[in-house]
Amino acid sequence: MRELPADAQALMARAEQQHVEFGVDWYANLIDAVFAGEPAQQVRIHVLRQAGRVLAVLPTMARKGTSDREVSALSNFYTAIYSPAVEEGVTAKDLLPLARALRQAGAGAPTYRFSPMDPASREFDLLRDALGLAGLKVHSYFAFGNWFEPVRLNWADYLKERSGQVRSTIKRNAKKFAAEGGHIEIVRGGDRLEGGIAAYQAVYAQSWKVPEPYPEFVPGLIRLCARRGWLRLGVARVKEQPVAAQIWIVAHGRADIYKLAYDEEYKALAPGTLLTAALMEEALDVDGVREIDYLIGDDPYKATWMSQRRERLGLIAYDPLTLRGLIGLVRQTLGDYRRRLRAAAAPRPDNLPRT
Repeated sequence: MRELPADAQALMARAEQQHVEFGVDWYANLIDAVFAGEPAQQVRIHVLRQAGRVLAVLPTMARKGTSDREVSALSNFYTAIYSPAVEEGVTAKDLLPLARALRQAGAGAPTYRFSPMDPASREFDLLRDALGLAGLKVHSYFAFGNWFEPVRLNWADYLKERSGQVRSTIKRNAKKFAAEGGHIEIVRGGDRLEGGIAAYQAVYAQSWKVPEPYPEFVPGLIRLCARRGWLRLGVARVKEQPVAAQIWIVAHGRADIYKLAYDEEYKALAPGTLLTAALMEEALDVDGVREIDYLIGDDPYKATWMSQRRERLGLIAYDPLTLRGLIGLVRQTLGDYRRRLRAAAAPRPDNLPRT
């Protein structure tokens, strides 16, 4: 990824202004920590040029094999959002050579999958339409819900709009937490960085979460964010014992809540809630972000902090000239048809039986 031509990296740097996961540094860490150790996956970065000008960069990976070949986004479960980097003014027709090259490089791959994406973005529409122009049959599918908060208030006023239960939990447990010798620090880098990483890993090991399948990814991400000035690593301690930790990525007016964990032995002190409150105050009153994003999933607790929900979708494109692609397309079409029938048959306010 770091060997890309300078103009391709410059286009990705502009895309990074929308989201850090669109930039070279994000992909480099993902490749180094995850895909470098996956021999069945081949990373392919497609760069489209026209008259010497870079129009688009499409990071992909190809699964090797004969029965399960697939070309997909350079993403995995660590990825909250994916997008190609596309120059302004580019049309789907402009991207057609890229889509054709993708299909040719796929060498008979039956499916092409790109997820998770923002369905409201122009890149989503451009990629969908370009794949269709290249002869692939494209469908979209639900990836996950995404809770977020457009920022319009300072911390004090934001807190007033939260539920009474949240406000009470913060007020009551802040006193208990302090009485137990609790304190919170927010690490941005410097001499405290490695200690912060160790604290995060200690909390994660004591939490309910399964071990990381790629143990180098998160420490690499933390160090990357510290180097770029994006890191807000919150650590809650009780008598120097780390009991909760959260990784927030603050960049380009956004605060992304990337990872969180707490030691269940200390659950009664609500260290996770207190840490969220401290990081939220930092993001609103110090960093002045315009949006806070919980990224992946519809976990119920997210609605207590966020007021808005949107969806991330995926694109799946079938090659009808391959047997497996044709079979997948038929299954997809039948599944879509059944879902439409169920939706049409579902009770609506205007067709509910009268009593």
